[in-house]
Amino acid sequence: MDPVNDLAELLDIAWDAAEIGRRLMTTTSPGRISAKSDRDLVTELDVRIQHEIRDHLRRATPGFGFLGEEDGGGVLASAGPVWVLDPIDGTSNFAHGLPLCVTSLGLVDDGEAVVGVVVAPFLGLAYHAMKDGGAYVNDARIHARTNDELGRAIVSLGDYDTGPDAAEGNRRRFAITRTLAENVERVRMVGSAALDLVWVADGRTDACVMLSNKPWDTAAGVVIAREAGAVVTDLRGAPHTFSSGETVAISPKLADPLRALLARATN
Repeated sequence: MDPVNDLAELLDIAWDAAEIGRRLMTTTSPGRISAKSDRDLVTELDVRIQHEIRDHLRRATPGFGFLGEEDGGGVLASAGPVWVLDPIDGTSNFAHGLPLCVTSLGLVDDGEAVVGVVVAPFLGLAYHAMKDGGAYVNDARIHARTNDELGRAIVSLGDYDTGPDAAEGNRRRFAITRTLAENVERVRMVGSAALDLVWVADGRTDACVMLSNKPWDTAAGVVIAREAGAVVTDLRGAPHTFSSGETVAISPKLADPLRALLARATN
């Protein structure tokens, strides 16, 4: 199967896979909760959802690659089609009973995200997009906001850093937080990278700024944001790739002024 020529069929496969995550998240307890690293959790349900979705995708698309967060990380292959999964993006939210959590599944072909499905079961929201096909929530077409005033912008931030080098990693985060707080309408921290991206796509926020770029966090959301008209780059404004150090999605009319603000905060 050529993923470039069969995106609609592959989107259907992705929907069926994401339904596994929705069903299990809404019917199954988190189970045992473990620490992967400093303040980074994994539940038994994360692992179960990943295994079931991986098995489904291997049956439906034999020969495609697979990269999931709960395999211990890994490197996204630069060639060929690869399914990229976060079984529960927002695990800490899920473990604490907060509804801001999703199953996020993207298809990356030769380094480009071409299909994305993000399902937020406790919010009743299901997002999808395929390359050159537009972006949708619950089958309604969505577009990034047209706001052109920073003072009216809602900007979400990725989580603060954890681990032994957190203090160093958070210096830039604190600087960005302060600069945004002084210039935009409100700053938000959702706790799910996929939701950050699709809410820019949906016009719920004007931008999201994440000083990290794990493919399982961003693969689905990036194609959905781009298909909704958002500008997706790294912190310096270069087009986002899965080797970028950061992920920044911005509604188009705010792209230049917000990037200038971020540059001021980090220089």
